[in-house]
Amino acid sequence: MQVNMGNHGGHMAALFDLDGVIVDTEGDYSLFWKRIGQRYFPQQPTFDVDIKGSTLKEILKKYFENDEAQVAEINRSLSALEQSMSYTYIKGVTDFLKELASEGVKTAIVTSSNQKKMAQVRRVHPELVEQFDCVLTAEDFSRSKPDPDCYLKAGERLETEKSRCLVFEDSRNGLLAGRHAGMKVVGLATTLPEREVDELADVTISDFRGFDMKKLAQILSW
Repeated sequence: MQVNMGNHGGHMAALFDLDGVIVDTEGDYSLFWKRIGQRYFPQQPTFDVDIKGSTLKEILKKYFENDEAQVAEINRSLSALEQSMSYTYIKGVTDFLKELASEGVKTAIVTSSNQKKMAQVRRVHPELVEQFDCVLTAEDFSRSKPDPDCYLKAGERLETEKSRCLVFEDSRNGLLAGRHAGMKVVGLATTLPEREVDELADVTISDFRGFDMKKLAQILSW
């Protein structure tokens, strides 16, 4: 299915969060951070949800700044978890990425994960990064989601106006970051209940099966 890109004000860009959008890891992370929350912050039962979209550096600074032992233990446990993950692709995402490439759509991974985590993803999926025009990790922006900094920088790096950028996100903080950036947002109901995603997304999908350029163009009101 060929979409005429030439009459819509230049190229477009698709900006993808990583966990819960490209790879199915949010269940593992949710369980990990839920246990951390139960152990250290039992008075904050939504801890695991509250920190989603934040960089590890920001989480540790905000919640564990004065305890080096806790920071070291969390880093060790998280590193072990990330080394053991399978990083299974979200259904349909590889075919969708191929279609975007065939249509000349620029793409970026925009993740709050750090380069150390991305090295683990590359180990399992060495082909993944090659499918994107750029990858932004926690080291590339100073403010975590829901701040729009990461998505605005991705748009700048791809030389794409924000009105031509489409964000794919699954967490509340990530969805808010896309909206705060002034971009259209596709929400994946892989982490939150669909009704919560609907509140913040222009469209909600369960995965990428059946999602194509035609639907992409409809979201952008072409």
